[in-house]
Amino acid sequence: MATKASEAQASEAKARAEASFKKEERAREGAKAMVEYRENAKLVRKRMAQLRALRLAKAEADKGKAAAGKARKS
Repeated sequence: MATKASEAQASEAKARAEASFKKEERAREGAKAMVEYRENAKLVRKRMAQLRALRLAKAEADKGKAAAGKARKS
């Protein structure tokens, strides 16, 4: 009888240890995913800023061409 009780306790201890390990593993994976998410968001913001700068530069260039075209026609 004592062996069955000790086996049950060992089994419970093992289950608790596995649950604790899985919880810690999920926490590590979550932290890793958050770091990746933030890095990706930072990269997206950087690319959007570059595209905005290019779009504004093109708009200015087009505006300059239009003004030059009107000056030549006059």
